[in-house]
Amino acid sequence: MTRIVIADDEALVRGGLCMILEAQADLEVVGEADDGRAVLDRARKLQPDLVLMDIRMPNLDGLEATRRLLAGAAPHPRVVMLTTFDLDEYVYEAIRAGASGFMLKTAPPDELVRGIRAVMQGDALLAPAITRRLLDRFVERPPRSAGTPPELVELSPRELDVLRLIANGRSNAEIARDLFLSEATVKTHVNHLLTKLRLRDRVQAVALAYRTGLMDDDPQSGASFNR
Repeated sequence: MTRIVIADDEALVRGGLCMILEAQADLEVVGEADDGRAVLDRARKLQPDLVLMDIRMPNLDGLEATRRLLAGAAPHPRVVMLTTFDLDEYVYEAIRAGASGFMLKTAPPDELVRGIRAVMQGDALLAPAITRRLLDRFVERPPRSAGTPPELVELSPRELDVLRLIANGRSNAEIARDLFLSEATVKTHVNHLLTKLRLRDRVQAVALAYRTGLMDDDPQSGASFNR
């Protein structure tokens, strides 16, 4: 059972999200909050597994609430940002702050449910409609030079292959199929590359892959993050 807190300043939005999630046997909404300060309080008291965090809220916005929530002592809940705008300037900052991904509020209910499950399994949750545009706009990338980007030299050739596929939105099962590996081997490669690069999760790995220019010459780098 995944225990969830919903943070949004609109009661109708919270109510709609609650109905969608409570209809799933493996998801439980344990609390709601209407601003950033309230969600910090709910998270401290309720210890949820995941927080659905609206970016734009009064008193304390979702970005700062995410920073504070993930800066405290572990264990931390996973945070999924909710936004109405498909190029909200706060989204990339939220990912840098440690959010596990983001979703548009206009996403279909089944996409939201699949996304939450993917996050709880350790996959990235990046809204298909906006991932590439957001990274192109907000990730500062140096000019691409020949060879492996210096930030990635610690990775083996196979780990680089896995990183490229992560950045193209592939799940572990899809990576295993594409590289003719077992899913357990893929999980090992993912864990190794995250450790070597000192990254929190796959979302940060995606941002790094684009920021370093690793994806500039990848013909599939416009692929969406559909699950």
